[in-house]
Amino acid sequence: MSDIETILLELSSEDENRAEQAASRLAGLGGRALEALKTRLLHPQVDQRWWAVRALANFPEREATRLLVSALGDQDPSVRHCAALALAGRADEDAIAALASALSSSDTLLARLAANSLVSTGAEAVPALLDILKDCPEVYRAETVRALALIGDPRAIPALYNALADDSALVEYWAEEGLERMGVGMVYFKP
Repeated sequence: MSDIETILLELSSEDENRAEQAASRLAGLGGRALEALKTRLLHPQVDQRWWAVRALANFPEREATRLLVSALGDQDPSVRHCAALALAGRADEDAIAALASALSSSDTLLARLAANSLVSTGAEAVPALLDILKDCPEVYRAETVRALALIGDPRAIPALYNALADDSALVEYWAEEGLERMGVGMVYFKP
């Protein structure tokens, strides 16, 4: 039995500590491990797919990002949620576009996790978020504005000012919060 096969057995052991250790060890094995995890993403058991996604989070390779992006479309919500978390901080265009698209998911937890992952990506995510804000339905605006507010990139200032007039109190709150964080909030003074 090869090292990868042994580690994959640990990954599917149903012991979370052993599986977590296996997920960490797989990243050090490179391309062969990526191929094995790619196969696991197609497994009929949700746990197998979930742990494959969890393991892929440790891989810096662009191929891992592509696999994680595909996992955002998994039929099981827990796998999608894990993929959104795993894509955090990846400045890859594919990851940003997929996470931005997930902001409009009817799965509100997925939308929140996608927004959090975009926040951790930082300034690279701002253009995609600004594009979404132009045309997104009101129900998705809050997560988009929240992400822009938490990133704190000055390119978002005009959009955040426009969001102050939004019908949603939540959107207005995050717009105000973002502007204050960047030091361009309302200033009150006595005449």
